[in-house]
Amino acid sequence: MPSQPASVSRSRSLPRAAAAFAVLGLAILACATLNPAPPSPSVFDSGRTAYGFFPTPPEFDLVGAWTIYRSIARHGDVVLLQSELPWEDFRAGTDVESSRIDDIRLQVILAWQNGLEPVFVVDPLNGLDRRQFANLPPDMADGGFGNPAVRAAFRNFALRIARDYHPRYLGLASEINTYADAHPEDFPNFLSLYRETYQAVKAESPATQVFVTFQWEDINNVNRFSVETDDTVDWDRIEAFEPELDLWVISSYPFVAFDSAADIPDTYYASLRRRTDKPLAVGEGGFGSQAVDPFRGTPHDQTLYLNAVHDQIGDRLAFWIYLILDDFNMDSYGEYFRNRGLPNADTLRFFSIVGLRERDGTPKEALAVWDGFRN
Repeated sequence: MPSQPASVSRSRSLPRAAAAFAVLGLAILACATLNPAPPSPSVFDSGRTAYGFFPTPPEFDLVGAWTIYRSIARHGDVVLLQSELPWEDFRAGTDVESSRIDDIRLQVILAWQNGLEPVFVVDPLNGLDRRQFANLPPDMADGGFGNPAVRAAFRNFALRIARDYHPRYLGLASEINTYADAHPEDFPNFLSLYRETYQAVKAESPATQVFVTFQWEDINNVNRFSVETDDTVDWDRIEAFEPELDLWVISSYPFVAFDSAADIPDTYYASLRRRTDKPLAVGEGGFGSQAVDPFRGTPHDQTLYLNAVHDQIGDRLAFWIYLILDDFNMDSYGEYFRNRGLPNADTLRFFSIVGLRERDGTPKEALAVWDGFRN
């Protein structure tokens, strides 16, 4: 919402909902005779960082939804499949029919067909406003994470993914500190739900590494529109999840805090490695390649951002998800949002130019840097 930039800081509004649009048209795979298997050997067993992106195509159309996986495979090892919760489907049980499960299955097929492995995130919150739930039915709207129906649906959906795929990595919320800041009274309810779900997932799939993601600019209180002025790191938001936190995963979009990536301090990410011995990961992030008011960005800023992450914590990263490979067409995505009455569609413009390639696939300066780190 460009007219209300403060909401960008508090909600960390990001186009993660757009990542889910990659399911558009995947039903055409339903008739496929191929039965792909996960890549072998797994990149997760290689001892190196797994690199990847959200499967967000540059255009909101069938061709893009199909081909983005092939494009990602040239520059990555994994895709992040972040799914909103189908609350109605899973409020009563785990083994249910659900179009969302069908969508996930088809995305996994596309990933495997292209030699990619999925990292899963169960997302109960609105991808464009982290202060709110996403698509809660009216009779589940009261009580937050203390509502028994909300808790049951969340736990059942996460357990279904664990049973179906036994994934290496499963996130149980995205940028949860943003919700905690907005709703401190409900945060203990989420913590207890997380711990319950963590134990259920581990019982079903012991090798699955479970996490939540934390919005790093907000954790550091450096977001330029934040109402908080304390410049200390809010470690308590992360450590509240211990010991049921298998790795520490952040999202980071430092263009909301710094006019140039050259201003990112040498200690900005390095403080993570000093605070924990656990594996680290970047669950999403990026830097814009041009200015979109009120934020600044250049192609070289993307290179500086990648270097900052790599130089400070690169050797500790289990996986590194960059938001999008290609810039996306705001007209195409914005129309989808507006036609469905979805709020905050204009927020997408801040992230439409974060890609490491132009919309037509032309590489930007930082893509060679990314490929160099990966290879």
